[in-house]
Amino acid sequence: MNGPWDEGLQSERTQLAWIRTSAMLAVTALAGAGIALRAGTPLPAIVPFVPALLCAGLLLVHTGIRFRRVQEALHQSRPLDNRTDALIAWLGTLAAVAGAVTFVLARFGK
Repeated sequence: MNGPWDEGLQSERTQLAWIRTSAMLAVTALAGAGIALRAGTPLPAIVPFVPALLCAGLLLVHTGIRFRRVQEALHQSRPLDNRTDALIAWLGTLAAVAGAVTFVLARFGK
């Protein structure tokens, strides 16, 4: 074997891992917003969960695009780039954390 191509299912497993990441980010954002709404938290305290949900959707869409690019790169022995996925995931995670902190401060900071 000359190049980085492997007959295994590594790229498929990586795609599934990114799908799980985007699903968990979406669940976290929806659950956080739902808990905050049910607790009677003011609407501005719920807003940080929206970018987290948007990042989850963007990550899910980008995962399919990335999978095709990875397959092409592996077949053509080109280098891979996964920085975009990691950046989207981190931004979504930070937004979810900001939402949680805002919720706690709005609910219990009085």
